[in-house]
Parts: sequence; structure tokens; C-alpha cells
Amino acid sequence: MKKISIFLLLLAVSFVAVRCGDSEESKELTDEELYEFQGFSMKPYDIPIMIMLPDETANIGASTQPEVIHVEDDFKWELMVGPNFHMVIDDWGSDREMVSSEKKRLAGLSFYKVKYLVDEPDFILYERELKVDGKKGASKSVGVEHKTYHVYGQKVINDITYVFRSRDDGFEKIIIDLMAKSIKSVKPLKGNS
Repeated sequence: MKKISIFLLLLAVSFVAVRCGDSEESKELTDEELYEFQGFSMKPYDIPIMIMLPDETANIGASTQPEVIHVEDDFKWELMVGPNFHMVIDDWGSDREMVSSEKKRLAGLSFYKVKYLVDEPDFILYERELKVDGKKGASKSVGVEHKTYHVYGQKVINDITYVFRSRDDGFEKIIIDLMAKSIKSVKPLKGNS
């Protein structure tokens, strides 16, 4: 009986130790979460990162090779995978407060209602809805509901802050969810990868 008690105690302590190391902040995406993605190096475009991008199994028209548009010596890159995935990457140098600056900018948009679906210090995913106001006494059918989804995240790579964001017009939720996984997957390249 004593051996069983010791075994159960060790099992319980092991379980608690494993769970204590589990936090949302440090959670990395699993292979299962990235099964519709393939790695893409941005090193040839002067950003030393590996980013996971949707492949043809993601069913969003991403059956083509990723395309990067970048003007040499510019601070902006456009990363496209097929017609439905368009991410913008901006180099903000040493500015580490880009997400909070974006939230302040969004708060100042009086004609949109912004609802944060994910709100983290370095990453936001939000729904933007156009406020529909008609004339007083107008029919309820006046105005068209318009919702778009957006993502905005920052990563510091080699002391440079890069912002990864959706295009200004936003996308459908399914595209933004894939884009969010891509942003969260960004890892610095080591050596000559």
C-alpha cells in the first residue's frame, strides 16, 4: 500500500510540474496547428526569419508559390500567397510600441466599431464593423452591414521591430485566422539558414 501511495504522489507532482510550465504567453504552435502550412525563408528579401505560410491544402487558393514585393532600401514588404492571402511587413526600427500605437489609432476611428478577438501586448486580431447611421426615421434596411477582420503583430528580430499586418481592407475571418498563425510562427533564422 505504501508503494502505491508513493507512486500516486510522484505521479501527481509530475503532473503539476508539467502544467506549471504551460502558459499562453510561451505557447508555440504545434505541428497539428500548422499542418496546412509550409516554411518560407525571408532571408533573400533582407529579413532574417522563417515564416509558415498556408499551402495548397489550406483551401484558400494558395496553390502558387509565395510572392514577395519589395523595393530595395524600402521599409515595406508585401507577402502574397495566391489571390486571398496578402500580408504587409513593415520595418519600424527600434520602436517597440507598434501594437499599442495601432490600438490608439483604431480607437480614434469614429466611423468603425472595433472588437478585439485577441488582445496581447505584441499581437491583436480584431473585427472592424462599419457603423451604419441613416437619416432619422429611415427604413431599417438603410445601410449595409460591413464587417472585416484584421491582424496586427510585432516581432523583434536582431533588434529591429517588424510589424506583420493584414491589408487595410481586411479579409474574411478564415483568412485572418491563417494569417494569425503565420505571424505567430515567425522565428529568427540562425546562421546561414
